[in-house]
This record gives sequence, C-alpha cells and structure tokens, in this order.
Amino acid sequence: MIILTGSKGFIGKNFLKILKHEKIIEVEKNNAQDFCRNFTEWNKVKLIIHQGAISSTTCTDIELLINTNVAFTEWLCKQAIKYKIPIKYASSASVYGNTSDTINPLNYYAITKVITDYWVQDNMDKFELIQGFRYFNVYGEGEDHKEDQASPVHKFTKQIKDTGALKLFEGSDKFLRDFVCVDDVVDIVLNNDKPSGIYDLGTSNPTSFQKVGELVAQKYNGIIKYIPFPEHLEGKYQTYTCAKKEWDYKFTTVKEYLQL
Repeated sequence: MIILTGSKGFIGKNFLKILKHEKIIEVEKNNAQDFCRNFTEWNKVKLIIHQGAISSTTCTDIELLINTNVAFTEWLCKQAIKYKIPIKYASSASVYGNTSDTINPLNYYAITKVITDYWVQDNMDKFELIQGFRYFNVYGEGEDHKEDQASPVHKFTKQIKDTGALKLFEGSDKFLRDFVCVDDVVDIVLNNDKPSGIYDLGTSNPTSFQKVGELVAQKYNGIIKYIPFPEHLEGKYQTYTCAKKEWDYKFTTVKEYLQL
C-alpha cells in the first residue's frame, strides 16, 4: 500500500499513472482531516509519496499555507518515523529565490518549504528513509487545471492554440529557468537509490523563456507578442534557476518534449 498526497494535482496525477497497479491511498485537501483522524493501517504502508501542497507563489493567506504545507507535512513525517515508513516529499527550488544555492525565499509559499526542509534536516536521523526533492520548473502532461501557475510550455501552447500568438515578458531572454519534464521527475523520485537527504531535482541546464517561447511558436506555427513586465511581480520573480548536478540521468529537453 502506498499513500499518495496531492494525487489530483499535476505531478501527483503523473505518479498515480505510473503506480496504477499499486494499491494507493489518495489524500487530498478535502479528505486530509478525515485521513488524519481515521487511518489506522500504517503497518500495511510501504511508502509515502507526499506531493500535496498549496503551491501558489502569490498566496498570502499565511495561516492556510502553514496549516496545509507545514503542519500536515510534519504530522505525516511523524507517522513515517513512528511506523518506519520511507517517505518522499516535494520541496521546491523556490527556496533559493534568485540564487543558485543559498536559501533566499521570495514568497510565502517558498517560506513554507524552507520551514519543512529545516525541520526534516533537524530530524533526518529518526527516519527509516526520507528524501526531499526541490523540484525546479516542472512541465508536462496534466497541467490544464493549473491556469496561471502552469509552466510556460503549457501556457504558451494554450495561448497559441487559442489566439495564434503567445505572450512573452519583455527581456525574456534574460529570464532563465531549469525546466524539467514531469516524466523525469516521477522516474527519479521512484527509482533512485540515494540515502536520506534533500536533493535538487532539475536538469542543471537552464533555458530562457525566450527560447521556450520560440520552440513552442515553431511547434505550433504561432507568433510571439511582447508585453511589459508586471509590477506586482517585481522582487518576487525568480530570474534564474539552476539545479545542482545530483543525478546521472538523461533528462528530456523542452525541444525533445515538443518533438522538434
């Protein structure tokens, strides 16, 4: 039996697809409290995959973020410790802000991930196995529900299909992100043999928004329209992300994903 939180989310759905032959206990925000109160079959659980969170980088409801992203994660981790269950959880590259390797969160969501990672580091020796994964900019199948939080690969594709054009912020050649395909994320999380730790999960090969836009426009025969950078994102927007090279793995490129 595997416990999977966030199974209805973008990355969670991709875990569910791969684990379709396993018995899965799905935990979502709407049933999390009932799960905490009523679940008793811990002795049958062989793995916890914790993907559930409020992931909006613009959310400012601190109480909601702490309850969902921090308190529930800590509770789940304590069950993993108590029952000696391996646990793999989603952290985020947003903890780095505009740096490559220094903790510097730029929004409340990122702060909740920092709090969780610090708690895990303080308690790591108590776990049978715990792995945290600082996901970088994940894209792939199943992003339809994410709307403004979707990857640029998805948003640009939808914009071109809807209007024939995609919108890029001015200066997008200077905004570089480490884009990682969700298929690679799921594969690495499920099939690595590393010890307990918190790991970057990205390609270590950043690509500019400009390049992604050009690739999507080429794929779907669209045009690019440039728009001013929004004032409300000033100081809260990561201009560069790059994962530490922690995986001997052949990552999918955006160009390969688009089959160009």
